Amino acid sequence: MAKAVIGIDFGTESGRVVLVDTATGALLGVHVTAYPHGVLDDRLPSGEALGDDWALQHPEDYVLVLKSSIPEVLRQSGVSASDVIGIGIDFTSCTMLPVDADGNPLCLLPAFQRIPHSWPKLWKHHAAKKEAEDVTNLAADRGESFLHRYGGAVSSEWMVPKILQILRENPEVYAAADRFMEAGDWIVFVLTGQFVRNVSGAGFKGMWVEEASPAPDYFAALHPSLEHVLTTKLRDPIGPVGSRAGVLQPGIAAEIGLIPGIPVATAIIDAFAAVPGSGVAGPGTMVMAMGTSTCHMVLSNEMHLVQGMTGVVRDGILPGYYGYEAGQAAVGDIFAWFVDNCVPAHVHREAQKAGLSIHAYLERKAGALVPGESGLVALDWWNGNRSILADAKLSGLVIGLTLSTQPAELYRALIEATAFGTRRIIEQFTKTGVQIRELVAGGGLPKKNRLLMQIYADVTGYAITVLKADEVTALGAAMLGAVAAGQGAGGYDTVPEAIKALRPVETESYYPNPESVRTYNELYSLYCELHDSLSTPANVMHKLRSIRELVKAK
Repeated sequence: MAKAVIGIDFGTESGRVVLVDTATGALLGVHVTAYPHGVLDDRLPSGEALGDDWALQHPEDYVLVLKSSIPEVLRQSGVSASDVIGIGIDFTSCTMLPVDADGNPLCLLPAFQRIPHSWPKLWKHHAAKKEAEDVTNLAADRGESFLHRYGGAVSSEWMVPKILQILRENPEVYAAADRFMEAGDWIVFVLTGQFVRNVSGAGFKGMWVEEASPAPDYFAALHPSLEHVLTTKLRDPIGPVGSRAGVLQPGIAAEIGLIPGIPVATAIIDAFAAVPGSGVAGPGTMVMAMGTSTCHMVLSNEMHLVQGMTGVVRDGILPGYYGYEAGQAAVGDIFAWFVDNCVPAHVHREAQKAGLSIHAYLERKAGALVPGESGLVALDWWNGNRSILADAKLSGLVIGLTLSTQPAELYRALIEATAFGTRRIIEQFTKTGVQIRELVAGGGLPKKNRLLMQIYADVTGYAITVLKADEVTALGAAMLGAVAAGQGAGGYDTVPEAIKALRPVETESYYPNPESVRTYNELYSLYCELHDSLSTPANVMHKLRSIRELVKAK
């Protein structure tokens, strides 16, 4: 009987489990479990109100994925639990939670259930903007070398700003936390009983730099209680990509229908799992994991300091290479916002009459337009700017609106804005020496929206390969589970071997249209003009946000 490996992909709204044939890479089973509590951005389950830009989750939702989806993929496939040789996990990052010494989330303890800061902070929790600014400014003032590894700015989405927010606003939670964990590492603990930090989360989101992490005196200057945070509350050993974190423990094994002793890989950031899942094993190919947001990843044999990148970490995406990350904080989220809030009823009726979803209908109508026809240009900052500005206080913008502007024109302008943002990221990498020869797109969006990918090809000037395979991210996690198992158990001894054997082969390509490229070059220059003029420290967007925050605080 062929052996199989499990890949678990924890996303923003749900978790999915795949069962993968270790000989062919075929998906033997797929199951998705929606998080019953979703994203907690208004109030806790007990009713306590949350502040502006908060985004929390419920840790029991994560465990439900294990208990629901793993038995289901076994049932679907008919594969025996005895033939499952490994488990790999990817998770959104930085999604973090405080736990006690036994690994229990503080939010599940009676004393902390009603305290917001005890709950897991989702990656898009942006309420630590002030803390991120303080972390960045102190490092810049002190000339800290680690800051250059992160493009010159630390994001509010990362571990240290979130910890600092907890310390400032609820020191009782900080004191009670034995450690702060990436949620992916916590799931590994649930399965194995081992505390291991994954190198991608620690390196890209936790300010861990193998040879130059911030010193205790830097943290002490940030806040006296943080002086030894790296060796106390972030003290766990770092596990390399594809390494074995531990083995499945009997108690949880019985609950999820697996055999105790199965190797479990160290976790990896969800978008990073899409690199091996896309079949990319070396430098020169930028992988775009496109969904609610987009993560841009590329490998290199050399380290370059790229202003505005999210980070560069040696071995942080795949062993043997410097891994680079940049990203856009909202892509699919922008399109969803538009459809939910800005499309009139008559357009919904037209879509229904045509037998199409509203997104498919808008794609058809927007696809009938030519570049520049709408007279619109937008900035893709609905959820702030992650790269290259690292400024969560920025907000969206559309210019060129008239009384004749139609919903499909706006829809297309928003697609174009996200493509312009990606081009700006690509140019920032290439001008600094990071080679990019081709683009590969995976995730939910590229397969759903052909217009989107053609616009991306026309805007960037690159041919784009779209993976037809489903569950590329979960497949990447499964590959790492196969490596944790090793060849002797029916897996693989190295990550490149697993990629070569299990990579998806069905693809579709999009090529730039020369005429569209010329028009988009002009529109892109306008995008850049807006991008640069509205990203100054005292820009109108910051002032508007300040007014909003003052009014809401009254």
